[in-house]
Amino acid sequence: MKKTLELRTVNVTRYISPLREGGSLPALAEADDDFKYVLKFRGAGHGVKALIAELIGGEIARVLNLKMPELVFANLDEAFGRSEGDEEIQDLLQGSQGLNLALHFLSGAITFDPVVTQLSPELASQIVWLDAFITNVDRTFRNTNMLIWHKELWLIDHGACLYFHHSWSSWEKHAQSPFALIKDHVLLPQASKLSATDIAFKKLLTKEILQDIVNYTPEDWLHWEDTDETPEEIRAVYFQFLWTRLNHSEIFINEAQNAREKLI
Repeated sequence: MKKTLELRTVNVTRYISPLREGGSLPALAEADDDFKYVLKFRGAGHGVKALIAELIGGEIARVLNLKMPELVFANLDEAFGRSEGDEEIQDLLQGSQGLNLALHFLSGAITFDPVVTQLSPELASQIVWLDAFITNVDRTFRNTNMLIWHKELWLIDHGACLYFHHSWSSWEKHAQSPFALIKDHVLLPQASKLSATDIAFKKLLTKEILQDIVNYTPEDWLHWEDTDETPEEIRAVYFQFLWTRLNHSEIFINEAQNAREKLI
């Protein structure tokens, strides 16, 4: 079977500066391919689960033809960060040795401002559908997690999605949840094409594609201290969550449409 994705792996060569946004302390860094990346650390607050969410959420967005910066696996050598003067950053770097995740840095991009830039109902609906599907709590007026780059909209930062995995219980219940937090989505007022989007996107997200994305999660990120489940068993839960949610999409679509009616 042809792979849906094939992420490159780079080695981080230079820590440039922290990006003091959110609790994960991402950083601007340079790699051995001479490109700059926004580096997400396994040693940050939510650990590897945030990286898993970033990988799965970001690659689902890409399959749906939404613009995403390239994701790469990023290796941090054990010697990296020893010369860092900031103790907090040094601890983060030392705790993130091994395989991390990074997004290609979009130099010159500006933060999406819903007051300045109006999106089409089609694009707004596509992004709202995505975030309702992957239960992304972090695309609000306070933090849009979208950039304008070369006059196009790009999605970033999906580390807060799939939040069921932080409790890792009753995934079946979470899979069929309406996701009430969609009411806070920055694009919900413009998302008038959710039903049409639902039909189109369910054709794109086949069982094989979802399985492929989940299977691409590195085994190194799936050895959890809080469960006895094997990496394969953990992958199976992620897939079943997504496949169940997709097959009951009317639950989150109805929630989003009802929330939108209250707004407008």
